Amino acid sequence: MVANVEQLCPQQLFAGGCSQPNCPLLHHARFCEICSIVCVPAHLWSSHVSGRQHRLRAAAGNSTLVLCPVCKIRLPGETTWLEHIASAAHQTAAQTARLSPSVCPRDPANPANNFCLVCRRSIPSSSWAAHLRAEGHQKAQRNALYKARFEQAERDRGGVSVAHEDGIDFGIVSVEEARRGPQKKITVSLSPGSQPVLITKVETFAGSTRKPSDFTASISAQRVKAGRPVDIIVRLTQKLRGRYDGRLEITFQDVSTQRSFVVIRQLRAVVGSSADHNLLRSAAPYVRRGRAPWDSGRAIVEGERPPTLDAVRWVKKLPPSLIPSTLAGILDTGSTREVVNQIRNQFLPANFDSSTHGQHFRVRLWVEEHRMAEDLRMYDIEGARFVQEGRLWTLPVPGLAEKRPSVVPGDTILAQMGGSDGRTNRGFVHFVNRDNIRVAFHSSFRGNARYNVRFEYNRTPIRRQHQALLAPSTSSQRLLFPAPGYEGLHQPISAAHAPVNLFNALISTNPAQLQAVKSIQHLREGSAPFIVFGPPGTGKTVTIVEAILQILHRQPDARILACAPSNSAADLIAQRLTDRLHSLELFRCNAVFRERLSLPEDLVAYSRYHEGLFRIPPLDVLLTYRVIVSTCGNASFAYNLGVPNGHFSHVFIDEAGQASEPEVLCAIKTIAAPTTRVILSGDPKQLGPVIRSSIARELGLGTSYLERLMDRLVYDSATGQGRSFVKLVKNFRSHNAILEYPNEQFYGGELEVCGSPATINSLIGSPALVNARWPVVFHYISGQDERESTSPSYFNIDEATEVLEYIKTLLNDERHPIRPEEIGVIAPYYAQVRKIRLLLRRENIEDVKVGSVEEFQGQERRVIIISTVRSTRDMLSYDAKFTLGFVSNPRRFNVGVTRAQALLVVIGDASVLSIDPLWRAFMNYIHSNGGWRGSAPTWDTTAAVNMGANYAEEMREAAAADMDALMARLDEGEDLEGQANMDRAFQEVE
Repeated sequence: MVANVEQLCPQQLFAGGCSQPNCPLLHHARFCEICSIVCVPAHLWSSHVSGRQHRLRAAAGNSTLVLCPVCKIRLPGETTWLEHIASAAHQTAAQTARLSPSVCPRDPANPANNFCLVCRRSIPSSSWAAHLRAEGHQKAQRNALYKARFEQAERDRGGVSVAHEDGIDFGIVSVEEARRGPQKKITVSLSPGSQPVLITKVETFAGSTRKPSDFTASISAQRVKAGRPVDIIVRLTQKLRGRYDGRLEITFQDVSTQRSFVVIRQLRAVVGSSADHNLLRSAAPYVRRGRAPWDSGRAIVEGERPPTLDAVRWVKKLPPSLIPSTLAGILDTGSTREVVNQIRNQFLPANFDSSTHGQHFRVRLWVEEHRMAEDLRMYDIEGARFVQEGRLWTLPVPGLAEKRPSVVPGDTILAQMGGSDGRTNRGFVHFVNRDNIRVAFHSSFRGNARYNVRFEYNRTPIRRQHQALLAPSTSSQRLLFPAPGYEGLHQPISAAHAPVNLFNALISTNPAQLQAVKSIQHLREGSAPFIVFGPPGTGKTVTIVEAILQILHRQPDARILACAPSNSAADLIAQRLTDRLHSLELFRCNAVFRERLSLPEDLVAYSRYHEGLFRIPPLDVLLTYRVIVSTCGNASFAYNLGVPNGHFSHVFIDEAGQASEPEVLCAIKTIAAPTTRVILSGDPKQLGPVIRSSIARELGLGTSYLERLMDRLVYDSATGQGRSFVKLVKNFRSHNAILEYPNEQFYGGELEVCGSPATINSLIGSPALVNARWPVVFHYISGQDERESTSPSYFNIDEATEVLEYIKTLLNDERHPIRPEEIGVIAPYYAQVRKIRLLLRRENIEDVKVGSVEEFQGQERRVIIISTVRSTRDMLSYDAKFTLGFVSNPRRFNVGVTRAQALLVVIGDASVLSIDPLWRAFMNYIHSNGGWRGSAPTWDTTAAVNMGANYAEEMREAAAADMDALMARLDEGEDLEGQANMDRAFQEVE
């Protein structure tokens, strides 16, 4: 085996031959793209392609879709790249074009890029050489070498035949069966005429390591003769749910030659529910969704706009703010690092201040818009058929019910007919049903053909943000770059200062809340935004609502705009105000096309809904409301309708950390006068804005307005506390066992446990607990993350089953009664959310909320169960970013674990999670307090965790060392006869 993958010639491996004279690299290797295996030396190729596994994969059409730059064709799935470039047709095309036939494959979606068959990634041509040298590519290539060597070790040899060449699979074993210790028999036989062999060792190991596995093996005899087979009995010893993999190593010794060799068999078992696996298993293997063929040069024929798009008469029109073509061109080429550097050099001013703020953020928005438009391509529909219904055309849209893609009336789609039609039809969405949309095209549209369809990105929200960035402001300095001197108060207000009659009497028992409410009443004009820093469960929304009511009570002329990033958060503010305000004082301003059923019933009277759409009253009526509640993005209505600058005396933004800066500025910059007080509430340690573009995040769009401001000196904890911000510290939500770890990690231990004992202690002694007095559980389950069909989202059936079992245990516990609506399940991937919901529906369990971390921010449940989903046995490719994905995010972690009041259960693969220092320390915390369930941790839980350590690299290095040791054992076997002869004298030569 090659000791260093850098010795292999990539041109030989991926281009079918090397055109470089006197190339110093090794050429005796072949790459199988179907199996992702590198055969070294090349003579192993013939045995590989004749093997059963290769034939099965080839029959399934597992080759990667690539583009030949010589023949200008996309290869169909059943034709491999190396087969194509070796073909006579390719050789002839290359000769005709006077090109070398030895070329690398290209990415069909981006023909300027090469496609790496080993990494299965699109690589810019300019970065190709660097990619081949990169550590990630080298690791992938090394893994391909290991796979080939494993394959050889699984083959029979020396006349020995070991049953189960594809491995020993116990299938799905129920927990009850697992307790009985199921077993499988493996027969070892010799072909007629072969010399006897000895079985010198039969061992089972975990993966490629020498660590014990969850299987045992025993043999009936050691000597194997022709016609007298020997049986090996393999038993499963694991009784907990999960997936278990092992390796059976059988070491043989040829009696006549004294040479030894090893034959390997893989061991597999799933302990779990076969019914759950049958219900949740993939409908089809995951295949990356391809883009529909598209001709961007065609003229566009416009369809018919819905009349409702013009239902509101805007005084000010949104700016077009189209992305500059030069910027779009940069975003289409080069690596992330190259693109970021080009943008910084060509588009971003050197300084970041009030004069350049708009330009900086407009570029970031364009980058994000470009990414969002690209992401919509994954929903392209190829060969779609439309059905005419009157003047509208109906189109079925897969995934529409799950908002993948998300489509609302007024959105647009593009449709192209194949062939020489020569035009693109733009259709406007008039109606959205559960699984189809109804679209209006131009009257010339011919629907009796198949069309390729693209969804267009709705630019209205981002145009509102550009408008806010472009709008002139007399308050830019204090709003965008406040400095010392802009504090809202000259001195902090004490609890005894300025007594108030509280609407919510409980606030009087909380000094920080009371200070925040009083401070907001006394903010001076022209001050920096005042911040209510509210960690989890500290009542920041309660504080904001009390402050609003106090302002209205004390200042009859006050006009307030209260906003939040999401409809649910804005609804919550409005609902808490309805007890004190009637519908002539409070208006819940909704987006025109918001779904009516998503608005809480108690807010209907505070909204305007007519003929299937939400409406905005005339300007003169709008100005009479004392409080208007809106989302941040929709708050631009005030500016565009002509609400006078300074009309609102106060602007409140709740959950301000969840929105991007341009989104928040939609509610502030266009309408704030020097007299307008701005109040932000939120927690920069919790979820930030959702930004899809890694380039936009690198440029700073992922940093919220709240977080950026709090890094400024005016909010320094030593001088700003009580003057420019107040930090709430009493946690009214969680049991101390739940709160202690995030409190130490994110809040310096400042939070105080103040929850109702009747609530936070209500599940002490529950059968769901490991330590009956400590309501946090980590359940170690080694499952398998999967994807299906064209969805890139992950799910884990084994974890979904475990989630269901916990829910059933809780609901069946009469000593600790709990209602389904008091249980929440958090999963980081939508596919897992769907699978868990499916299990709950089967069991007729309703009202358990299952959703993402984002859906739970600002909410709480007596019980929170977290399914972390990600699980892999490929330790050689462990990477904190790609192995853990969304899970490896401190803010998501913080929000997830702090939603629970009385019980927190985390279900996951501890070995995978331990890559991340934050998770490793959390699991150490649980293990040390007796909350651990399942197999023992794979690391020392008493060792201090280094938050800057690269545990993924440590695990990869250990796995690579184990694999190298295994490969060394497999390569030749031990020469036992040579070892025995060491003590024998050589015959003297006369």
